[in-house]
Amino acid sequence: MTTRPEKHSLTLRGHRTSVSLEPEFWEAFRKLAQARGQGINECAAEIDETRGNRGLASAIRVAVLRALQSDTAPPSP
Repeated sequence: MTTRPEKHSLTLRGHRTSVSLEPEFWEAFRKLAQARGQGINECAAEIDETRGNRGLASAIRVAVLRALQSDTAPPSP
């Protein structure tokens, strides 16, 4: 089953923007922000500052993926 991206509004440093992500990514992004002790706007602003030339939605997906990978990474030998 494929789900369509959902558009949500965010406020980044006083500027409103919208981001489209699949529902699964929104849920994982909310959990990431909570784990960091941040709201989603604050977490998105932090990701926005370091995203380079990548789109914000892509940067959020990558941040979620990296967080999941670091949580499930096997211990180093």
